Amino acid sequence: MDTFSSITPAVRIHAGTGALERLPRELERLGVRRAFALCGRSVATRTPLLDRVAALAGARHAGAYTALGKDAPLDDVVAAAEQARAAGADCLVAIGAGSVLKAGRVVAILLAESGSPGSLATQYPPGQPPVSPRLRAPKVPIINILTAATSAQHRGGAALKDTAGGPRLEFFDPKTRPAAIFWDADALLTAPPALARSTGLGVFWRALMNAGAVREANPLVQASRLHALALARAALPRMADARDARARIDMCAAALLQNRDEDDGGRPMDAHWIARAVYALGAALFNQAGQLDQGTTHALLTGPAVRHFGGLCPQAVTDIAQALSIGVEDAPDGMDRIGEAVGQWFTRLGIPMRLRDFGVSPNLFPAVVDHALQNFNADRHRELSRHRPRLVAVLNDAY
Repeated sequence: MDTFSSITPAVRIHAGTGALERLPRELERLGVRRAFALCGRSVATRTPLLDRVAALAGARHAGAYTALGKDAPLDDVVAAAEQARAAGADCLVAIGAGSVLKAGRVVAILLAESGSPGSLATQYPPGQPPVSPRLRAPKVPIINILTAATSAQHRGGAALKDTAGGPRLEFFDPKTRPAAIFWDADALLTAPPALARSTGLGVFWRALMNAGAVREANPLVQASRLHALALARAALPRMADARDARARIDMCAAALLQNRDEDDGGRPMDAHWIARAVYALGAALFNQAGQLDQGTTHALLTGPAVRHFGGLCPQAVTDIAQALSIGVEDAPDGMDRIGEAVGQWFTRLGIPMRLRDFGVSPNLFPAVVDHALQNFNADRHRELSRHRPRLVAVLNDAY
């Protein structure tokens, strides 16, 4: 924790009531002539946001792709890139939450790079570390307008859903980080309470996992992790309030602190074995089962992961339990008790805690485990393969 590097990418953040009115000056600052918008059907048809962005952009508005699906399916992203190219886009304005924001990064990559999407994604040679191709071409600037809190708001990586059912396609290019981010109060309040709670749950889950890895972190990372947890825990119960813009902005701030955690030298995606197992299995699960969302999936996997991976990181389990105000007992079955208590904590929020409650079939589990072993963020050194039986046990326990 005494030797570290901190790299702070430039980004402008505009938050609060009327924040989106600053969009024209951001477009002018970036020298934009053809701003192309990206969003999903709900934003396009159930909110005034797309029309508002078009009006604010004025003559700079070059059109929009409005059919980006949940978890950013590859086919949707390719179609969006084709339309953006045809429109002569020199800027992308992503309006939405995690799926749309990460799709925007890959659209920027496809606009600039030659080669198929598969060739531009992270490669997994058998028995070797994963390799992310160097994507050297300049990228068009990206502006992110959030409708829900997500740590996808300020990253350079993105994972797309393989429409054919294979492992996620992972992309990384630091040049796809946004030039500006908007936490506009009215935009955030367009999200239905269920979506706001789901995305907020995902932010809180990451903050909870990071609470299990504060001791080893450098002082900058410690600050981000501790305050992200405080913000997310206080805001989570209020996310269902359709009028509480402050809670949604606070959750956005918690998510941005998680981005800064990584920029300041943290490794939030592989903080400890529980975080790694849940993140890898969760990503594979909601890629295979469209009825699952990220936040809920991570929550229901956490208790089983404590039971089956907790013995590999007992201090992290202790710190996670304390963050949830769960008593820690030094007993042979301590991990089982803590795992059960974690599940009960999430249950009190009204979250179903069994995969069967979502109609997920155990027949998916072999493919889920295989795909979990191809997750760069959770397993950059290919260590999870040594724990395949534990991964299987987590899924069976969660069922």
